[in-house]
Amino acid sequence: MKNKILNLIFLFAIFLMFSVFTAPANPVRILVITGGHGYKAKEFNEMLASLGPGIAYQVTEFPGAYDMFLPENRDKYDVLVFYHMWQEITDDQKKMFSECIGEGKPVVALHHSICAFDDWPEYWNIIGGKYFHKPATIDGKEYPASSYIHDLHFKVRIADPEHPVTKGIKDFEIFDETYKGYYVQAGSTPLLTTDEPTSTPVIGWTKKYGKARIVVLQSGHDVPTFENPNYRKLLKQSIEWVSDK
Repeated sequence: MKNKILNLIFLFAIFLMFSVFTAPANPVRILVITGGHGYKAKEFNEMLASLGPGIAYQVTEFPGAYDMFLPENRDKYDVLVFYHMWQEITDDQKKMFSECIGEGKPVVALHHSICAFDDWPEYWNIIGGKYFHKPATIDGKEYPASSYIHDLHFKVRIADPEHPVTKGIKDFEIFDETYKGYYVQAGSTPLLTTDEPTSTPVIGWTKKYGKARIVVLQSGHDVPTFENPNYRKLLKQSIEWVSDK
């Protein structure tokens, strides 16, 4: 009996040691910013939770989210994840926003966040793309209004299989919303493409803005995408890579 108790104590100690060594000491803290567009919050949060213990998330919403760009709040998170389609912004908010990112706070921008800030071109420069609700001109090139189509099955192709964001992921099928006619900034590095004719060919890219790494994933409209294991892996690896952890 005594030996059994000692064995149980020994096994319990091993379990505690294993737990200590496998638990992430410093998870990547992501601040997910929403607002300006409805979405399935429960399922979206389930996707965030599925990213594992190495990523801790907090969700906030515009306009209150602007406070998180203030210098005194920037140490409260490691990565900004945009899932908003917000439009209203003051000059002071523009300054805080762009300085926060330019000074090194990285961004992962998802889906309708490329539709945000129709009247603030610097945001288009920050993320390296823009879905146009109305005709616009960038660098002398005229763009008509963009278009979208819900609920399509299409193939996502890996443009750079060696990049840390896409490493280990092969071409895959997704059921999602396509955008067509949006702007992708010259000099951005394509990560994902598609041959779907209702979409702009480049549907994932990376770039730098000041000191910050930026990743944009155009997909992410609804529950089928939230549950897609390849999309979850892309999101996880995007967060890890921009945070450089």
